[in-house]
Amino acid sequence: MNRPALSFSIDGNVALDSSALATHQKSLRQLDTSQPSVSEVHWQRFSVAYDYPVAFTREIFSPDNSLLAEVISRKEPHKNHRCLIYVDAGIAATWPDLGTRINAYFAAHASQMTLLAAPITVPGGESIKANLETINGVLEDIQRYGVDRHAYIIVIGGGAVLDTLGLAAAMGHRGVRLIRLPTTVLSQNDSGVGVKNAINFKGYKNFIGTFAPPWAVLNDFDFLCTLSRRDRLAGISEAIKVALIRDGEFFDWLETNADSLAEFDPRTEEIMIRRGAELHMQQIGRGGDPFELGSSRPLDYGHWSAHKLEALTHHGISHGEAVAIGIALDARYSVLKGLLPAGAEWRIVWLLKRLGLPVFHTQLLEIDDDGQPAILNGLREFQEHLGGELTITLLAGLGRGHDVHEIDETTMTAAIDWLRDEANHHAAA
Repeated sequence: MNRPALSFSIDGNVALDSSALATHQKSLRQLDTSQPSVSEVHWQRFSVAYDYPVAFTREIFSPDNSLLAEVISRKEPHKNHRCLIYVDAGIAATWPDLGTRINAYFAAHASQMTLLAAPITVPGGESIKANLETINGVLEDIQRYGVDRHAYIIVIGGGAVLDTLGLAAAMGHRGVRLIRLPTTVLSQNDSGVGVKNAINFKGYKNFIGTFAPPWAVLNDFDFLCTLSRRDRLAGISEAIKVALIRDGEFFDWLETNADSLAEFDPRTEEIMIRRGAELHMQQIGRGGDPFELGSSRPLDYGHWSAHKLEALTHHGISHGEAVAIGIALDARYSVLKGLLPAGAEWRIVWLLKRLGLPVFHTQLLEIDDDGQPAILNGLREFQEHLGGELTITLLAGLGRGHDVHEIDETTMTAAIDWLRDEANHHAAA
């Protein structure tokens, strides 16, 4: 039986031309007597366009800064919008009057937005991703306060808090509108501007999660002053990572401005965050695979070992520090395999060290029950997480990522030994 062509719009309407309509009506009349083909297949195809703003500001809760109110009202300007706010405990502790500022802001914009409850504090850091406890609490809040799919959850915090609360928002009613207010260097230039949400499961990094684009991402540089020096520096590793795979000129700029970045010069730090966020957004929006349906994960350069190292140290090092080590490791491996010109890895290591970031950890030397470096199990876990063919992004130049589909474990072990020797030499000096 010939079937008329159907065209689907995103709202589910079906459009038929006149000849197709007549054929379709005839086929309906014959439906009772016709024998359907065993192999009959109906295909449906549609696309959904996502768009969300990523903004940069200061004093986001100053009553005369209308950014948050405008973002919330951007598609429904004449409606009063209901909001529930969560705050990273670390931010709440270092910014004790934040709740007062939030209340004053909502009072100033009462015609546009309503705060359903006082800001709710949640644990910060990687521990929040260890189990479902916080997610269950948020889901109970969504139910308790009647948060629906046209209301907003606003999350103020670092990457782990954004990951966890973002997952809860994506689960509630199959998706509550989420506004991220990243508070760390790492989340402002990398994770906060993306489309992922996740928690860990039985030691596996980001095992439970979703792809769920936020309603908006609002980066307030003032939050960076609440960070420790260690955490503030660690976030720069993700900017170095994206520069190494996508923008050699940006890497040169990072080298040139390393001292200013290490001293937290405000203007230099802002440029670094803006450019890092821009490059991450370009990869997500124009890289052709925003939800990682394929096997390549270029934005995870240096991450296969970083994720495993976090687990091996029981999160004794932060994600940003682990990424710095992973960057150095894969840079040296790229040189040993003839992909990256010799000497380029020294520039990378110098930059990381100048910023006070680690390039080695003794857990890289841990041996598993099979007598092999335990860190190499990260390759299997990295592939398992995404599925498909093992795909590791290495470097073919400073600013040029290059995917490979196998890793020579003997050569990778040699790269680990090089990092160990470099660390010992630096300590002796």
